[in-house]
Amino acid sequence: MRTLDFAPLWRSTIGFDHLADLVDSTLRQATEDNYPPYNIERSGEDAYRITLAVAGFGVQDITVTAEQNALTIEGRKPDSAAHEYLYQGIAARPFRRVFNLADYVRVKEASFKDGLLIVDLVREIPEAMKPRKISIATGGSSSPQIEQKEAA
Repeated sequence: MRTLDFAPLWRSTIGFDHLADLVDSTLRQATEDNYPPYNIERSGEDAYRITLAVAGFGVQDITVTAEQNALTIEGRKPDSAAHEYLYQGIAARPFRRVFNLADYVRVKEASFKDGLLIVDLVREIPEAMKPRKISIATGGSSSPQIEQKEAA
């Protein structure tokens, strides 16, 4: 595996240190186990959906935790009576998936149907962070007017 050196990036940028950490964690995650399989899709302009295939797990076996910029999904089957399997092909091992979320992305809802865990996300940018149009005052005008620009 190739190791990336971010030292030159650190010397020439200010305030982007989280970007290097994000790239590093993504590269590390790519080499880890890919269980359970999942899809990430865009379901609207500011809406996203993560679907995890969690066959063999029930709603009570899965926890979904939303933190500031991360969504953590964990699954753990309770220890039950020992079974004598002749062949065990249905995976029931514990898992932990962490998805990094962009700023202002929050979990809207989570649902469970037909062995699929569906997590809907939405990006809601606060009004104060949206682009604004600022008119320029001419010589005799008292104060410039600021109006909210329509989101594209």
